[in-house]
Amino acid sequence: MVRHHDDLIEEAPASRELFDRAQRVLVGGVNSPVRSFRGVGGTPRFIVRGHGATLEDADGHRYIDFVMSWGALILGHAHASVVRAVQDAAERGTSYGAPTEAEVALAERISRDLPSIERMRFVNSGTEATMSAIRVARAFTRRRKIVVFEGGYHGHADPFLVRAGSGVAAAGLARSEGVPPGALEDTLVATYNDGDGVAEIFRRNRNEIAAVVVEPVAGNMGVVPPLDDFLSTLRDITTEHDSLLIFDEVITGYRVARHGAQGLYRIDPDLTCLGKIIGGGLPAAVYGGREDAMSLVAPLGPVYQAGTLAGNPLAMAAGLATIHELADSAYSRLESISARFERDMRDAAAAAGVPIQTNRVGSMFGVFFSAAPVRSYADVKAYDADGYRRLFASLLARGVYFPPAPYESLFVSLAHDAESLRHTADALAESFAHLGRGPWR
Repeated sequence: MVRHHDDLIEEAPASRELFDRAQRVLVGGVNSPVRSFRGVGGTPRFIVRGHGATLEDADGHRYIDFVMSWGALILGHAHASVVRAVQDAAERGTSYGAPTEAEVALAERISRDLPSIERMRFVNSGTEATMSAIRVARAFTRRRKIVVFEGGYHGHADPFLVRAGSGVAAAGLARSEGVPPGALEDTLVATYNDGDGVAEIFRRNRNEIAAVVVEPVAGNMGVVPPLDDFLSTLRDITTEHDSLLIFDEVITGYRVARHGAQGLYRIDPDLTCLGKIIGGGLPAAVYGGREDAMSLVAPLGPVYQAGTLAGNPLAMAAGLATIHELADSAYSRLESISARFERDMRDAAAAAGVPIQTNRVGSMFGVFFSAAPVRSYADVKAYDADGYRRLFASLLARGVYFPPAPYESLFVSLAHDAESLRHTADALAESFAHLGRGPWR
C-alpha cells in the first residue's frame, strides 16, 4: 500500500508525468471532469490495473477502491466470470451493427427483475438514456416541461444542466455555459424530499408538465435517501396530472436491490433509465417502461433515437455475466459488508470527535462533515466540504481510494473482503484521529 506521513501523500512521479502528457492533448488532462482531482487537490492517479477490491496506479501504489467505476463494478474489478464472458464475445467479434441474442437475453432479464419496464431500448450511456426518456415523455404527453431536483444529476444533456449535483457541483458551476436559454426554459427545479413543493410547481404549471425526473435515491450529491412518503407523493402527483414519472436508476438499478429502487420502495414509475451495473463495467445503458409510451420510439413510432454501438455484444455479455451473479444471497452479503463499513466510519469519527453524518442505502454510501441530518441539496451545500478533502488526502496516503470530489457517492462491492475492510477501518481510525486535531471552520 502507499507509504504515508499524516496527510503528506507519497510522490507519484509516473502519474505526474502521465498527467503532464495528458494535459497537452486531453481537455484538463482527463475525459471526465471529476477525475482531475480539482475537487480534492493533488495529482490524479493513473490506474494500470484493478483486481477485486483494489486498484494499482502507474507508480505501483495499491488502494482499496470505494469508487468502483462510480458504482458500475458491483462484483469488483476483473471478476472472473465477467472477464470470460467478454473474452468469449470478443473472439466472435466486437461489433456488428446488427441484432444479437445477447441483447434480447439481457432485456428479458431486466424486464423480469423490473416488471415496470415492459419495452426498452439499449443505448451507450446514462446521458443517452435520460435524454431519450424525456423525449418519449414529451411526445407521449404532448407537453414540454419537465421537473428535476436541485442537486440531482441526469447526465450532460442540455435540459439537465441547471443546479445539478455531481461533478457540476464539484466544479462550482450553477449551470453549464454553451447551453442556450431556450433549452432550460422548460426545466423546472424542485427540492428533493419536498413533495409539497412539487405539488405547488404542478399547480403553477397545470397541463404543461410532461414528466418528473428523479433519482429515487439521490446519488449525485452524496447519498440522500427519500423520506418515507416522497416517492409515493411523486407517483400520486404525476398520476393526477397525467404526467409521467421517470426514475433515473442509472446508479440504483441492481445496486440497492435486485429489483432496483422501484422494487425496494414499491413504486412503479412510467419510465426507467438504467446504466452502470447493466454493462458490467462496459458502456451500456437502457431506457424503457410502459409499452404504450415506448411504442412511440422508431421504428414503431415518430420518436427518433439510434446508436451505432447500442446493444454492443461485449457490453451485453458483461452485463449478463454480472447480473447472473446477483442472487438474493449476494445482496444479503453486500448489506453485511456495507453495514460494517458504515459502522467502522462512524466509530472512527466518533472516537476522534469529528462530526459526520452517514447516509446509506444498501451498498451506496455518503459521508458528510456536518452535525445535522442531510436530507436535501441545501443540507449538502451547508456541510464542510474541506473536511472531506482532508479525509480524502489522508485516506489516499493510507491506501484507500475514495471518490476524488466531495459530492459523490461511495460504493461497496462483493469483492470487499474481511482483509480489505480491516485495512480500511485502520485507515479511517488513523485519518479521523489526525483530522480531529485540526480546525474545522
